[in-house]
Amino acid sequence: MAQPILKAEDTQEHLPSTLAADAQELAHQLQMHQAKIFAPTSQKTIRPFQPAEAASFIGIGEGYLRQIAAEGYGPEPLSNGRRVYMPEDMDRIRQVLDEKNGTAKYVPARRPSEKLQVIAVMNFKGGSGKTTTSAHLAQYLALRGYRTLAVDLDPQASLSALFGHQPELDVGEGETIYGAIRYEDPRPISEIVRSTYTPNLHILPGNLELMEFEHETPKAMATGSAATMFFARIGEVLSEVEDLYDVVVIDCPPQLGFLTMSALCAATSTLITVHPQMLDVMSMSQFLSMTSELMSVVERAGGRTSYDWMRYLVTRFEPNDGPQSQMTGFMRAIFGNRMLHNAMLKSTAISDAGVTKQTLYEVERSQFTRGTYDRAMESLSSVNSEIEELIRSVWGRR
Repeated sequence: MAQPILKAEDTQEHLPSTLAADAQELAHQLQMHQAKIFAPTSQKTIRPFQPAEAASFIGIGEGYLRQIAAEGYGPEPLSNGRRVYMPEDMDRIRQVLDEKNGTAKYVPARRPSEKLQVIAVMNFKGGSGKTTTSAHLAQYLALRGYRTLAVDLDPQASLSALFGHQPELDVGEGETIYGAIRYEDPRPISEIVRSTYTPNLHILPGNLELMEFEHETPKAMATGSAATMFFARIGEVLSEVEDLYDVVVIDCPPQLGFLTMSALCAATSTLITVHPQMLDVMSMSQFLSMTSELMSVVERAGGRTSYDWMRYLVTRFEPNDGPQSQMTGFMRAIFGNRMLHNAMLKSTAISDAGVTKQTLYEVERSQFTRGTYDRAMESLSSVNSEIEELIRSVWGRR
């Protein structure tokens, strides 16, 4: 029996309805998956840290930490006689050390003469490790005792999800930074900032409503109705809460839109992530050229385009991959000291932690092969401490 001949129109997909149906089904399945690995009633928590880790975060030797704890300033020992340290314990010990020594050395909060540091983490190519870098940097600084604000500017809101704020479920209308920078009826940023399960770390979460800023800005520019130009709006709202923080980490969207340009004008420093492969580096070349042209236009309109520092960070680096090592050397020859000395290694520990929406500072070492975990943690600590040194150098600290 002959098969019926299908007309072209019978096999065509109606794009809007197909995408809408796929989006609805995907969102439903993702919520079910999320409920399995992280129930809606669950609350994310930061893990306790072993003495060696805690001493490193505080900035003292492990032996000195044991002495301080034995004097009654640490947590109570466990049943096996060992102590583990929560971030609150580390903060308390910092305060005790400064009081005992009459210094302001261990509590790292910036002083009145030191300006707020705003770091924009950017690249417009997906897969460059931008969000992973932002999340681990913000959490590292908080664990080191800095009052840190993470800003999720990416409508995909992966940073928010990593820190326990589901964009589809937990973030409502006007509850992103868009609520504070929109042109009509803006909200005070203090109403939008949220705490996280990590002491010293707050977040401005993201979701799809951030795209509204990209749509509304051309209209505001055409009508001249905006009291403040688009490129100054993020910096303006951050100034309302700058006394509460030492460092702001902005996870920029993977595009050169109005949000990214506003973030760059608010930033005091920029961190550009790059995966050391030819296609990624070629893409970054275009990205740098476009950014230069757009920011020159913004500069002529009065936007700030000077930074305390700008660095390139190699991410997802595989040291045994010859072409990657060659490409990294190629970039170092071009960019010189604008490249961070340390690279972020590609690690199954980091990617596996991300599956359950956790950072490496949250998962237990026992969940991974010891060598895999230690190499990843060493890489993270090296990169983040190098960035911390840049921050402290701006403040004139050793």
